[in-house]
Parts: sequence; structure tokens; C-alpha cells
Amino acid sequence: MKQKECAVLPLPRIKLIASDYPRLEQLACRASQRGDLDGIFLLSEINRAEIVPDTWDDLNSRVTVGSWVTFCTNWGVPRRTVRLVWPEECWSDPARISVLTPLGAALIGLQVGDQMPYVVAGCLNVVRVQSVSQSSPNVVPLVRSSRRKGPCDDDPGPSAA
Repeated sequence: MKQKECAVLPLPRIKLIASDYPRLEQLACRASQRGDLDGIFLLSEINRAEIVPDTWDDLNSRVTVGSWVTFCTNWGVPRRTVRLVWPEECWSDPARISVLTPLGAALIGLQVGDQMPYVVAGCLNVVRVQSVSQSSPNVVPLVRSSRRKGPCDDDPGPSAA
């Protein structure tokens, strides 16, 4: 009988910023107490994470709540860029991923090049971080500011003949 080989992906080292830690822990504890598997996964990630100060030099290279992350997965979906957010900020925007989802919990604390396994609907997936940004490179202001001090209307109005 041949022995099966099983490739085991080592878990990457993750770092969480001190200001996110209390809220992440509270969120994960509440969810895990309800039996939420995503909360249990997030709590396990928090428990193995190193907590770093908000002033840490390498902070911009790590995925934090509010970061924009470009990633790819093993299931063939083209690379995607999303913002990692708190659950109440998720809404129905596909460009936002809640930290209390399997993918969100897998992304928190990673850096570029890291690969992290996570489970969705009983299937093992792997996410690979390609870039991290603390602000979106594609943000376009909805309203352009004007430096003109006068009224915007150049029409002088009706004139007497």
C-alpha cells in the first residue's frame, strides 16, 4: 500500500495593529459564542497573531481593517481588489469584504506574497496577497472642489433694452 503524500501549507506569520485588536477580539468572541464558524476562525487567527503598535514602521505592508487588498485564489477567479471592513460597513458592495467572513479572516494581518488557507462551504481554499494599500488608488471624488469665489453662473441675467 502506498502512503499518500499530503502537502501542508505553512501558516504565514500575521501581525495585527494594537488599535484593531480589542474590537477584532470582541467581534470574534461574540460570533464564536454563537457557534459562528467564521467567528471561530477569526478568533484562532487573532490568538496566533503578533500585536504591533499603530506606529510600527512596516504597518503599510500589512492587511488591516480599512486596507485595500489585491489577491488571487486557487479557484481560478481572476485577481480582485477589495477593501477589508468591519461587518457593519460591508453593505452589499462587492468591493468590500467583512473581516467576519472566511476570506476576511484569512486576509487580516497578512503581507504581500503571503498565502493563507481558509474554508468556505467545506472546501479548502487558498488566498495569496498580491498588493496592500491603505487608500484606494482608484478613488475619484464625486464633487470637484472649485477655487472660484464668485457664483458659478456666468449668465448676467435679463438686461433692459
